[in-house]
Amino acid sequence: MTDRIELGLKDANAGCACCAVPSNTEASAPAAASSSSSEEVLVAGMTCSHCVSSVSEELAAVDGVESVDVDLNAGGTSRVTIHSAAPVDPAAVRAAVEEAGYTLATSQA
Repeated sequence: MTDRIELGLKDANAGCACCAVPSNTEASAPAAASSSSSEEVLVAGMTCSHCVSSVSEELAAVDGVESVDVDLNAGGTSRVTIHSAAPVDPAAVRAAVEEAGYTLATSQA
C-alpha cells in the first residue's frame, strides 16, 4: 500500500488567484547590484508556487527592486521580502501585488 502525503488544499473554494485568472507572463531580470535595503510586506491569498512566481515577477519589475523572497503560507498570509538599493515606493509595491491578482494584508510603516 502506498502512503499518501496530505497537502492540505482540499477546499475547492480556496483556489488561488493565479489559477482563477490568466496571469501576466511578463518577466523581468533583477538588477545585479547588492542589496542595501529590504522591506517586508504581507500578501494574502497565495497558495502555490505559481502564485509566488506571479507576485515575484510583478515586484521584480518595480523600479529599484533587486530581488524578491517569498515565505509562502498556503491559503493564509505570506511574507514577501523586497530587496533594493533604496526604499521602494509603497504605491508601486501595492500596484504590483494587485496586478499579480493578490492584496496586501497589511501595509508596512
